[in-house]
Amino acid sequence: MKKIGFIGAGNMGTAMIRGLAKTDRIDRKNLFVCGRNIEKLQPLETEFQGIQLTTSIEELAEQADIIILSVKPYTIPEVLTSIKNKLSKDKIVISVAAGVTIQDLESLTTKETKIVRVMPNTPALVGEAMSSITPNGSVTAEETEIITTIFASFGKAEVVPESLMDAVIGVSGSSPAYVYMFIEALADGAVLNGLPRDKAYKFAAQAVLGAAKMVLETGEHPGKLKDMVTSPGGTTIEAVKSLEDSGFRSAVINAVQAAAAKNSNM
Repeated sequence: MKKIGFIGAGNMGTAMIRGLAKTDRIDRKNLFVCGRNIEKLQPLETEFQGIQLTTSIEELAEQADIIILSVKPYTIPEVLTSIKNKLSKDKIVISVAAGVTIQDLESLTTKETKIVRVMPNTPALVGEAMSSITPNGSVTAEETEIITTIFASFGKAEVVPESLMDAVIGVSGSSPAYVYMFIEALADGAVLNGLPRDKAYKFAAQAVLGAAKMVLETGEHPGKLKDMVTSPGGTTIEAVKSLEDSGFRSAVINAVQAAAAKNSNM
């Protein structure tokens, strides 16, 4: 079984660690986590007994077969410089840092280093992440499949070319924030019409969850599913018209484009 090491345990790192630790894909004794402050990592060890904690980047790089860099983009050069001598030909380095390209990572290691660029999102915490997988030329098809399986263990994962990474950032990497805003707005509308706040959030969140599952599980076009809800002269078409009048689609498209453009310029 592969030993997996996380360098960094911020929001994204913790979401992935928790998501992976909750599955049966890995023995927890083969899961390593490195952070600057060991005390901040203690809750993970308490929740998932067996996880290996360390404050030494070099120690983690020596122990792990797969090294996941879950740190801020600006710290990537420092981290890779520290562990470069530990990167044997069999180790795989995974970066989840936005805006850091495979070429950037290779320039800090070597072109022979096995590098995979991954863009997950925070729903990993509840086993519903969406992750893109982009390997460099040194990663074999079998290794790519292993990485995809790891990330699919706490959600879904797809292999995509790096040229599509900006689009991935906009549509899944950043979009949980847009969806939370949508749920909050739905709930506000329900509260305006008298529904208690706690029930409003529950109704709104479950509606979004159910709609998303229908898209994934039926395979039907979202427009067709929308039409199934939209009766002639009914309440839904009235709401749809209001959304269109307010530029709903354009606002969402512009948000995805803005996130993609920001990632491209980082």
